[in-house]
Amino acid sequence: MTPGQVNWKNPTQSEQMARLPRFTPPARKLGISKPRKITVQAGQYFFDKPLLLTSEDSVLTIESTSGAQVYLYGGRKITGWKKEGDKFYSVALPDIKDRKWDFRALVVNGRFCRCARVPEKGFFEHLSSFNVPWMSTTGGGWKRPPTNEELTKLKYRSEDLAPWLDVNNAELTIYHMWDESLVGIASMDANSQTITFANPAGHPAGAFGVKKYAVWNVREGLTQPGQWYLDRTAGKLVYWPLPGEDMTTAEVVAPTIESIIRIEGSKANPVKGITIKGLTLSVTNTPLKAGGFGAGNFDGAISVSFAEDCRLLDLEILNVGGQGIKASAERLRIERCHIHHTGGCGIKFKGNEAVVADNRIHDIGLTYPSAIALSAGGRNCEISCNLIHDTSYSAITCSGENNRIEHNLIYRAMQQLHDGAGIYITFCKGIVLRGNFIRDIIDTGGYGASAYYLDEQAENCLVEGNLSVGVVRPSHNHMAKNNTIRNNVFISDKEMGLTFPRSSNYTFEKNVLYAKGAVSLENPDAIATFQNNILFSAQGRVNCHKLSDYSRTDTYQLKLENGNVASDPLLIQFEKGNVNFAPQSPAIKLGIKPIDVSDAGPRSYATGKAGI
Repeated sequence: MTPGQVNWKNPTQSEQMARLPRFTPPARKLGISKPRKITVQAGQYFFDKPLLLTSEDSVLTIESTSGAQVYLYGGRKITGWKKEGDKFYSVALPDIKDRKWDFRALVVNGRFCRCARVPEKGFFEHLSSFNVPWMSTTGGGWKRPPTNEELTKLKYRSEDLAPWLDVNNAELTIYHMWDESLVGIASMDANSQTITFANPAGHPAGAFGVKKYAVWNVREGLTQPGQWYLDRTAGKLVYWPLPGEDMTTAEVVAPTIESIIRIEGSKANPVKGITIKGLTLSVTNTPLKAGGFGAGNFDGAISVSFAEDCRLLDLEILNVGGQGIKASAERLRIERCHIHHTGGCGIKFKGNEAVVADNRIHDIGLTYPSAIALSAGGRNCEISCNLIHDTSYSAITCSGENNRIEHNLIYRAMQQLHDGAGIYITFCKGIVLRGNFIRDIIDTGGYGASAYYLDEQAENCLVEGNLSVGVVRPSHNHMAKNNTIRNNVFISDKEMGLTFPRSSNYTFEKNVLYAKGAVSLENPDAIATFQNNILFSAQGRVNCHKLSDYSRTDTYQLKLENGNVASDPLLIQFEKGNVNFAPQSPAIKLGIKPIDVSDAGPRSYATGKAGI
């Protein structure tokens, strides 16, 4: 061992792991200024409380031994399964009867298992309404605040629910527009067909005109192998094994804690210089409450607060109930991490001068569909070269000032909820979106889905050199102003719409729009400088729609002037992100530059090229 290094041999008890910092006395007490390191040998480590690192642990690195597989679990193994009927297995867990142990995630043989759900697919439609206008976030939200009764009641159809529903077990997801609420049940009145929630929803049932809900954690929802439910009434966990899955040898882990590693300083005494590297973290819990926008109310498997110059490197975080990483820190670096199969967000951070780069994030929002793959806020941050796919809501969201979102590859985002995008920015100034490649985002209804979305109070931002393919609404702009959209290529094999409701003073120049259907511009009056663009519709229609707030007042054909043309841009290739034009393309005459985003996504540090 080198000086300042601890080679920690493979422990068998979670208590040993929880005492990690005690192997190296605090640098402040020892008067040591040089870095210290703890290396962890290969193995599985089960935590019953988070590993807490404070300011006394500053300048500490915890990493796996070179080449070792180190697994940290925020839960405990479940053994003693017994056959129950023809299909199911169960195990007694007395602590769940009085909710001393309560969880909403289960991992079997490394797989994030789906909780029993009714209906199996789709949704029930409830009868509740909330006909109060939403005034926008800037406008203060609801025109009047919802009452407690509106936040805790739902009227259901008698054909959907019946006395079979065990209110002690069942939980409901109430879907809204861009988020959802997970609630328990306090009571159910069959006469009035009313359910009273055990915890308040984030919005009333029926808000935004959305009337969808689903029921979780009931035996009636066990419809196929691989599902489970927690029977609090009987005090047992019930699971339906996959074909060939042997429950005598299966590794089943249920969560007991919300975070595995907590880096916590204070405003007066922040944690500094901690590095966590090369570990795998899995299995964490979430409490029963509404997650709020972006499922932001939950902790991360790694949670960071009041910290400076910390680094999270080469980690794998998977099968966690809440966020993968949740951080509030200065000059934080999150690099080369693989975060996937999360109930909540992948990465959620706020702070200044952060670098979040070369990460792969996917299969996000498995429990809370409002979860965001990468949610950012702060100043002078870099979000670059990340690969993000298969998310229930937005892939990247960002607020703050002078942040750069560059060279990210995003696909199959916005799979469940609405009013979001591949990249969504709001309450921000001076953000740059450059060199990103977004594809295959399907609009599932509601307020829609976009590739690049500049929302409320986005000002002086630049969207330049980006590509979108297979997105009907590549650019959505709402209550935003003084922004520039330049030299982007937007391609759709259907129609295409660019929207600017309640926006103003845009510059829109040297962009290529290519659609097989009609092209439409909503509120083109928001564009102050509109020049040298190619707006090509294979149907020969480029429609402009005047708006009053959100209602159309007039429709007319775009008048081609100021260098704007409706000619075919003569694209040579674009599918893999390398966009080129034929020599006779009008793009060349207009000074539109080819775009090459084929290397968007994580870089391989050995080759300098994209690695996926």
